Amino acid sequence: MADKKKSGFEALAKTSLSPQEQLVKIKKGKHSFFVGLPRETALQENRISLTPDAVALLINNGHEVWVESNAGAGSKFTDHAYSEAGAKVVYSPQEVYTADFIMKIEPPTMEEIEYFRPGQTLISALQLGYLGEERMQALLRKKITALAYELIEDKVGGMPIIRAMSEIAGSTVMSIAAEYLSTIKNGPGIILGGITGVPPTKVVIIGAGTVAEYAARAALSLGAEIQVFDNHIYKLRRIKHTLGHQIYTSTIDTVMLSETLKSADVVIGALRAEKGRTRHVISEDMVKNMKPDSLIIDISIDQGGCVATSEITSHTKPVFRKYDVIHYCVPNVASRVANTATTALSNIFTPTILRAAEEGGIEEMIFAHKWFMKGVYAYKGSLTNESVARKFGMKHKNIELLLAARV
Repeated sequence: MADKKKSGFEALAKTSLSPQEQLVKIKKGKHSFFVGLPRETALQENRISLTPDAVALLINNGHEVWVESNAGAGSKFTDHAYSEAGAKVVYSPQEVYTADFIMKIEPPTMEEIEYFRPGQTLISALQLGYLGEERMQALLRKKITALAYELIEDKVGGMPIIRAMSEIAGSTVMSIAAEYLSTIKNGPGIILGGITGVPPTKVVIIGAGTVAEYAARAALSLGAEIQVFDNHIYKLRRIKHTLGHQIYTSTIDTVMLSETLKSADVVIGALRAEKGRTRHVISEDMVKNMKPDSLIIDISIDQGGCVATSEITSHTKPVFRKYDVIHYCVPNVASRVANTATTALSNIFTPTILRAAEEGGIEEMIFAHKWFMKGVYAYKGSLTNESVARKFGMKHKNIELLLAARV
């Protein structure tokens, strides 16, 4: 008697395959965003998240955008330009904060946090270096989803917004240095760079990331002498390769750094925060021993600074002197060139918003892409960022577990 044919299920049961449990992403179809662009009020911020051209693109794709009056003025984008792009111009923060998706540059102030309601989404800077616990607790009480743009990654693990703003800061920092080395600004009266028969300006850069790369490139083009310090050998090797010059590089050795600073004309602090904070690698004693009228530009100030004598300054009063050393410690250097910075931000945010709409909304975008998920620091009343939790001794929850629980 012929054997009966085994059923498909019986055959499958006898194989070594076993089911693997996995969360399935549910596509909800295209989502329409209601985006609000408030006017910035903190620290003389001149940037805005989206240009009028970007707003027009979003509106043509079915989204709604409200812009608070004069929100783009600092970047030289008028209310008329936004109106012509299809946005609705509103005249109070109460109106613009009715949007479901708020896009800011600076973190919201305590007053601005009061405008939020549960369920909204915020994208802005976090600025962990001087984030206050009171503001963090207030955001959590509002039960919103908040993302820090400096934490959002791309598909290959880079940080596109940090990279763009760092390129701008690095390119801008040498023009700042040239300004404050001049006699007009009560500096030492020396040219940034070098000319025939005159020793070149000595520029010391702390950190070997993107800011350092662009600052070093600008300084080298002027003929300055460059020295770069960083504790990561691979970064020092990379910057030498990128620049194509045999510049002086060193790990951050206290004795070596201290001796180098004594003869420096310009010192640029460009260290990125590690595990949520930047350490002071230049001590007060090192600053005391620097040349009179030498210049420190601490680009790391928005994360706490890497110079012990640094204090936050503003665009209206950008410098102060300590031990007769000029300190420039403005946290939002990119705001000096707000039109360029806004365009760079808009070029990153616009495709991200369009992608999130295709995914079905912000939650679906977070759920589907870990590189985007890394920007989330608050999710509906729960703190999800370990660095923030460590800073304030607060409890935090894993964002992946919170998202899994909603399925």
